[in-house]
Amino acid sequence: MSLEYPEDLKYLDTHEYVRLDGEIATIGISAFAIDQLGDIVFLEVSEIGDAISRGENFGTVESVKAVEDLKAPISGTVIERNEAIIIAPEEIAEDPYGEGWLLKVRIDDPDEINDALSADEYRAQVEGE
Repeated sequence: MSLEYPEDLKYLDTHEYVRLDGEIATIGISAFAIDQLGDIVFLEVSEIGDAISRGENFGTVESVKAVEDLKAPISGTVIERNEAIIIAPEEIAEDPYGEGWLLKVRIDDPDEINDALSADEYRAQVEGE
């Protein structure tokens, strides 16, 4: 399976990604993480209006293999949740970087993302290059 690492995203070593669009960040989990987890059966994420903090848990993802905490790549306030993915978590594998996003957040400080990994850095880490 060929995994994608879109260049317009920043990644955490815990496999979450963030896409910045002005003061709005879209957060999800990478195709690599989804591939490693296998069939995802349950997602739990922060509610609209919740404050999330970089490095802190904002939810969990449960697969047939494991339950993993989701770590926030950036701090801010949740303004939108992807209810379609929460209802049908198995769909996340179809388009993790598009329709499979988890949260949209109004960010507190865009500079927080500066220490996240680029697509090339993340690819090298997960593929062991």
